[in-house]
Amino acid sequence: MKLGIINSAFSQVGMDTETGLNHIADIGFDTVDIFTEAVGITHKEINLVTQTCSKRDLPIASVPVVSAGLIDFNDPVRAFHVDRCKKFVDLAQTWGAGNILLVLGEYIWQKEVIPPSAQWQWAIEGCREIGDYADKAGVDIALELEPFRLSLLNSIGSMRQFILDCDHPRVKANIDISHLVLADEGPKELAGLRDMAIHVHISDCDGKVHGDLPPGRGVVKFAPYLQAIKELHIDGVVSIELEYSPEPDKIVEWVTEAYSTTAKLMDLVDLRPLSSLEPV
Repeated sequence: MKLGIINSAFSQVGMDTETGLNHIADIGFDTVDIFTEAVGITHKEINLVTQTCSKRDLPIASVPVVSAGLIDFNDPVRAFHVDRCKKFVDLAQTWGAGNILLVLGEYIWQKEVIPPSAQWQWAIEGCREIGDYADKAGVDIALELEPFRLSLLNSIGSMRQFILDCDHPRVKANIDISHLVLADEGPKELAGLRDMAIHVHISDCDGKVHGDLPPGRGVVKFAPYLQAIKELHIDGVVSIELEYSPEPDKIVEWVTEAYSTTAKLMDLVDLRPLSSLEPV
């Protein structure tokens, strides 16, 4: 597998897109996931990403999108978010990315008032429509498991059932190791996503709340999860997800640390040999 990172690590500290992408290439990452907003993004920004990544030989693996409105109970809201996700598919196609990373929302009002089965079905219908559109563009949809109590997809079981119910060849799963720990899902459970998982997120946490820390700064034992991922034979990317650094002025060091630690972990289980790394 390849080692990538979501470029939000740099944009969240106020760094411009081009500078952030250049740091990612300099550190040695194989790929990058581009965090942006597809509605309203300028042609100038689209071209900047295209040209910078091309110049630095930095392929774009994924384009993340959070779209909680796909399971809103108002028809126009869901329609807007389906169209918005299609714009992310367009971006992924333009940039040659293999997938959009899609985060669905949560059950509202503690699963009262609106039947949970209705929100589940709205998500199925939305993903099928986006999947049909993505299929024409040659783009996959990687669904994110969120570790929160009312998240629609908050366990490997719910992820697996959703993909089976959706029954669409473009609708697949992302694996987020930190989220699995917080959801109390062990490495062995990943076998349930065989032939379903296409993308991986990696970050650390304190085992209690969402963290997105560099691997090694929390309590996650990564090796068993990476070994289980290896056994799924995913032809994809392990993307580091770092959010809200406590030391924004040291973001380059923060990302470099995450890269070095993750590269060693991947080498440990023969997911990616250290010998292929660019100099750091």
